[in-house]
Order: sequence, then structure tokens, then C-alpha cells
Amino acid sequence: MSARGGDLDLLDDLVGRARRAGADAADAMLARSAALEAAWRMGRNEGVERAEAADLGLRVFVGRRQAVVSTTDLGAGARDGLVGRALAMARAAPEDPHCGLPEAGGPAGAEPALDLADPVEPSSDALLEAAAAAEDAARAVPGVTNSEGAEASWRRGAVALAASNGFAGRYEATRFSLVASVVAGEGVGMERDYDWHMARHRSALEAPEDIGRRAGARAAARLKPRKQPSGPAPVVFDPRVSGGFMRLLASLVSGAAVARGASCLRDRLGDRLFAPGVSIVDDPHRPRGLSSRPFDGEGVAGGRLEVVADGALRAWLLDSRAARELALETTGNASRGPGSTPSPAPSNLYMAPGAESREALLGAIDSGFYVTEMMGMSFNPTTGDYSRGASGFWIDKGEIAWPVSEMTVAGNLLEMFPAMTPADDLEFRHGLDAPTLRVDGMTVAGL
Repeated sequence: MSARGGDLDLLDDLVGRARRAGADAADAMLARSAALEAAWRMGRNEGVERAEAADLGLRVFVGRRQAVVSTTDLGAGARDGLVGRALAMARAAPEDPHCGLPEAGGPAGAEPALDLADPVEPSSDALLEAAAAAEDAARAVPGVTNSEGAEASWRRGAVALAASNGFAGRYEATRFSLVASVVAGEGVGMERDYDWHMARHRSALEAPEDIGRRAGARAAARLKPRKQPSGPAPVVFDPRVSGGFMRLLASLVSGAAVARGASCLRDRLGDRLFAPGVSIVDDPHRPRGLSSRPFDGEGVAGGRLEVVADGALRAWLLDSRAARELALETTGNASRGPGSTPSPAPSNLYMAPGAESREALLGAIDSGFYVTEMMGMSFNPTTGDYSRGASGFWIDKGEIAWPVSEMTVAGNLLEMFPAMTPADDLEFRHGLDAPTLRVDGMTVAGL
């Protein structure tokens, strides 16, 4: 990685070249990455891969027209070509009355103490050792008969951004991850499952043996699944899948979708969509968060944003363009890569835990569906209609009873949101997180 000053000096130079060549405003982004991955399967080394990359992007504005170009060539000669191409594209682009840099420039302020980067790069031997330990533990579980392998990986990324409004900033982040996937059973009765964990720091990564044992136990528990009759039933979503509702909510409260009229929530700001007491927060400054950042894709620091408070929808996720179109102010939720224009996106979006335990939510169900894995997606953002394939376990008299598969769960989010009851077991494992969720009144399709 280059030194902080080196990256920002390069970007300042590029923005200056664009301004001197005729751009009314400009910003530039440089993303650097290095990654190491080790794979282990059936007790053997499946290979180690390393990759490094650097991507430089320039966005220019000519009046109310904009264009973005990017390159992997960081040389001074390539930068001149980048400026020329960007200006030519901008002059040929249609006008956009809402595009432009954020109004405020300059530094983002005191950088929050996010602790996103582990200074120590692991060796390939250390990653192989972790993958081997995870697979060994998974294969040792009774009933496990085969393995899809285990992978351990490390990644370091750095993002630098400079703009003609005076902003300049850079940050680094690391990720360590470990996944194990195994198969239980024989012949047509085989079932697969997995477990994984990801953390900013290696010290926070769960033990490989624990990850492997959970993967094996999950696969074995799925043997001899049944199908259940179709009909209405309460559905409980395991934390492995409940965060998917945060992803859907993020798409519906995106300022870009609201401005286009492509969201069933477009006229619902201020309305109570969830049960009283439900809180959903977007927090880019959570220490060691998997989606934390000191500033967004436009250099705006942002901060903790209560999207839903006491069940009521309180805010959209906004970048500066969507904010202008909706006559609001950006929330610091611009997301972009070096070769793309910004668009609104969540950071660490999560539903706050509720008051009841997972066991209490299950215990109140006489007959229902506990979902641990989902596949496919049918979702209409303008109506809220929702349907997904699902597998997991049937709940019988408040207890996890037997595995079920090849099921479908369906409903409408406008009806599902107020029927959601969160448990008290929230863990930050994905970046989009929710505790165990019970949703009453869904349609379950099986036999």
C-alpha cells in the first residue's frame, strides 16, 4: 500500500488536471487491494492464491453533465488520457439537474476510532492451517460423509478520495474469513450445509474448530427432510437469513428508488410500518463493523441514522443526488467504486434486539416453520410482494422437531413488517443484521 500522502497527492494532481482542462468540478477515487486465500479439501491442500489490484477513477462535471472513467494504470501519462476521455464523455452526456458534488467540502472532521485494519498480514501456512482445522472438525461429526472444502482468506483494502470541493481522505480496512461446507448422508439422501465467520481482526475470528463443528452438525441435522402441507403458518427466520430483510428494506428506503417511484414505501415516511418498539439503525461508525467507514463515496462523514424508530419510518438513505431530487440533505450513504457514480446504500444496517428470547418465540408456536436457508427470490419493490424458496426445520409444540426442505414462504412486506417480532439475540456477523425474527401470518407452500 502507498503512504496516505502519496495516494492523496496523486488524486489531488488528477483533480487539478481535470479542472485545468475545463471541468467545472471533479472528484477522484483510488482503491487498492491485496488478498490471500487458501483452500483445503478432503485433508489436502487445494491451493493458495494471492491477488493485488489498484483501480483509479475520475468523475468530472461540465455544467449539469457528468461522466466517470477508470483505469488500472496509475502513471502520469495515463492520467492525462483519463482526463481527456472523461471530459469528452461528460460533454456528450445528457443533463442531470441533480448531479454534483456535495455542497460541503474540506476534511470529514475528526476521524472516528473505527479500528478497521489489522496490521498483521497472515502467512499462507497460517490460512491453510485454519482451513484444515475447520474441515477436520466438520468431517469428524457423525453422519458427515463428504466435504466441499474449507477456505480461509484475508483481504486488505484502502480507499482514497479527493474532490475539488476541498475534501480529501483515506482509510484502510482488513477482513479475515473462514468457511467450511460439508455433506452428510449417502446417495439421494445427501444434505449439505456450512458455517462461516468474518471479522476485521484475526483475533476476533471464531475458532476454526467451532466453525467446522457447526458446519458438520448443521449438515447432519438436515438428513431425512420432510415436506409440510401448504397453508398459513408462523415463520421464524434464523439470524443466518433474517438479515435479508434489512437488505430488502434498504432497497425500499433508498432515496434513488423513492425518487423514481420504484418503492412501495415512497409515500410512507413517518408512518408506523413495524410494531411499536422496533428500531432499525444504519451506523457507518460502529467500531470494527464489516461495513464501517469514516466517510462515504462522496466524502460525507454521515453518522448513526435511525431509519425506523418505535416502529415508524423516519429516514431515507440518501446520497447528494437523491437528496437534491427529494429536497432533502444527504445522509452520508453514497456508495461507489472508482468506475461508477454514487448511489445510496446502507452501511451497518441492523434491527435492534427485542425483549424475548429465541426460545420464547419458538415456545409460543404450536406449528410453524423455522427457516435456516433461503434460495431464489421473487420480490416486487413497487408492491412489496415477496416469495422465496426455503429449508429448515418444522416447529412442533414449541420445539424444533424435524428437518423440512423444498418449501416456499410468501407474503407482502407491507403486511410482514408489522408482524415481525425480533428476539434478543442480535449478533453483528454480516453488515446487514437482524436477530431471530418471528413473522406471523405468512403463507408456507410445500405438499
